[in-house]
Amino acid sequence: MALTTRGGAGGDKAPPPSAADPSLGFLTKRDTEVKLPRATRGKNKTPASVQITAEQILREARERQGPESRPPQQKITDSIELSEYRLRRRKEFEDVIRRVRWNVNAWVKYAKWEEQQRDFARARSVYERALDVAHRDHTLWLKYAEFEMRNRFVNHARNVWDRAVSLLPRVDQLWYKYIHMEELLGAVANARQVFERWMAWRPDTAGWNSYIKFELRYGEVERARAIYERFVAEHPRPDTFIRYAKFEMKRGEVERARRVYERAADLLADDEDAEVLFVAFAEFEERCREVERARAIYKYALDRVPKGRAEELYRKFLAFEKQFGDREGIEDAIVGKRRFQYEDEVRKNPLNYDSWFDYIRLEESVGNKDRIREVYERAIANIPPAEEKRYWQRYIYLWINYALYEELDAKDIERTREVYRECLKLIPHKKFTSAKLWLMAAQFEIRQKNLQAARRILGNAIGMAPKGKIFKKYIEIELYLGNFDRCRTLYEKYIEWSPANCYAWRKYAELEKNLSETDRARSIYELAIAQPALDTPEVLWKEYLQFEIDENEFDRTRELYERLLDRTKHLKVWISYAEFEASAGLLGEDSENEEVKNDANYQEQQLERVRRCRAVFERAFDYFRTSAPELKEERAMLLEEWLKKEVSFGDLGDVTLVQKKAPRKVKRKRPIPTEDGSTVAYEEFIDYIFPDEVALAPNLKILEAAYKWKKQKTGDTDDD
Repeated sequence: MALTTRGGAGGDKAPPPSAADPSLGFLTKRDTEVKLPRATRGKNKTPASVQITAEQILREARERQGPESRPPQQKITDSIELSEYRLRRRKEFEDVIRRVRWNVNAWVKYAKWEEQQRDFARARSVYERALDVAHRDHTLWLKYAEFEMRNRFVNHARNVWDRAVSLLPRVDQLWYKYIHMEELLGAVANARQVFERWMAWRPDTAGWNSYIKFELRYGEVERARAIYERFVAEHPRPDTFIRYAKFEMKRGEVERARRVYERAADLLADDEDAEVLFVAFAEFEERCREVERARAIYKYALDRVPKGRAEELYRKFLAFEKQFGDREGIEDAIVGKRRFQYEDEVRKNPLNYDSWFDYIRLEESVGNKDRIREVYERAIANIPPAEEKRYWQRYIYLWINYALYEELDAKDIERTREVYRECLKLIPHKKFTSAKLWLMAAQFEIRQKNLQAARRILGNAIGMAPKGKIFKKYIEIELYLGNFDRCRTLYEKYIEWSPANCYAWRKYAELEKNLSETDRARSIYELAIAQPALDTPEVLWKEYLQFEIDENEFDRTRELYERLLDRTKHLKVWISYAEFEASAGLLGEDSENEEVKNDANYQEQQLERVRRCRAVFERAFDYFRTSAPELKEERAMLLEEWLKKEVSFGDLGDVTLVQKKAPRKVKRKRPIPTEDGSTVAYEEFIDYIFPDEVALAPNLKILEAAYKWKKQKTGDTDDD
């Protein structure tokens, strides 16, 4: 199939249609033809005699597909071509690093390429240059050390590991890799020395455990025991003592293990995790067939551990008594005693919901459904006396726990639905509401695959007591289901309820943008910035500007910046405007191509961007000089940004234009007024003197003349 080009070099323009017949003038033969109406035919809807399947269509498309085109492979035949190839690749890597100096991956790719070329000195140099930029990045150290190890430079690798663990001693991976290397080399003493250096930094339990396993791998049991002693002294926690005791038990040292547990019980009896320790101690005695000792430990623990943290302990004790004692008597004694305590507490203060929670938890541990429901019903009957949310929060959680129990444990779906319904009726939604309860009720209906009921609940929530969480969750559900029209309706309700909420405006516009509805998204942004009050207007303006930039609507973006400057003349707005003008219309990766740079259009675009950016900076400087002269620091910061930008323009920049306007820093003192109005102290501050202010200040004029006289006198002396 022949292709023809239109316009540009290498293609001739086709003659106009009327060139063949000059009598037609500007008309064509097609214009002079008599157009008759086309005969309408009825569509034949009968099925074809030969049917084709989708599988056949895909198979034929696969068979007719042409061969894949791949770029030709470059073959290097001599050393000159190899050196040219290396020079070109190195220049490419250096250009990448110059652009993104902070990108560690670029350095690593460069070093790996040098390693492939077997130029280890250059690869090492690249890694060292990268460490000058990002010496806090532990992955870079890992890559560097692995490079040395991979190429069998053991001493270099040790040097790298030493530097890495000295700079980043809190990164455990560096220590692990260092020790692993020494173990691979068979240098056990060196690995032990590295471990000792690591332990001096007091690492977490994983580091100590790895040290102990290291010693055990080489059969050093006494060393491991000594490390355990240091370990439990450094981390006196129940889990460390339990690990130590299990270590002794594994080697048959029962008395040593018992002494470890006894030390832990004396030291950590009041610890918040003491329950775990006592359970492990009792189970250890059970394994040793010391039933009386285990029972004594359980009773001691039940007396010392607070009731709120003794659930596991009670459960283990009951299991122990079921196995070694009278089950019914022990269970009734313990549960009856605790039940009596809770009944006494809720009788004294029925509105103490924490006591109700403990009582319900006790009954749930027993597992009697009737008793559990009875306690729940008695608890929710105690309605708070005042309609204030701080009194209702714990009460609402009673209902939530009741519903979760009916759904998860009792498996009674209708009763769960009834619990949610009654709770939502009881809450005074005109005074306050509970978004968590609404959402849990809707999620319950979704779990039951009743989407209409969930929508009804969320709709009632929005109608009776709208809250941001409810809107967000409802929109999330509809968005997951792909109902974009419902999402739009919900966003409109959301914005109608809270027009100052920038989050709602931004998410609405983001939805339209994701749906490729550019005009709708732009209209939403326009409506948002037209609101009289917004909670975070700067975020909204920033996203709107970025939206227009992403759409390559640079004229609209400039108009937006001008509208924003009509509202605020903040320094960041001016700098952002200038940054935009400096980067608008860049060619991206092609901008590094020399052919593109030498193109006349590209040069003209560069000049236009520089002019526009410089014009914004000049406008900003004039504003701070004339309309806000007291904001000297902002004006100085503006000049610094301007100077950086002129430097970044390269040959097109004019640094002297900014340097002429640069201020001079002067230290001055100002009085600090006290409460009674008198001045007793002074504070120093930095003042900025701009060149245009020198002519207006007579003292500064005299000082300038003195400087000139001194300079002239020094020059005469040098001439003599």
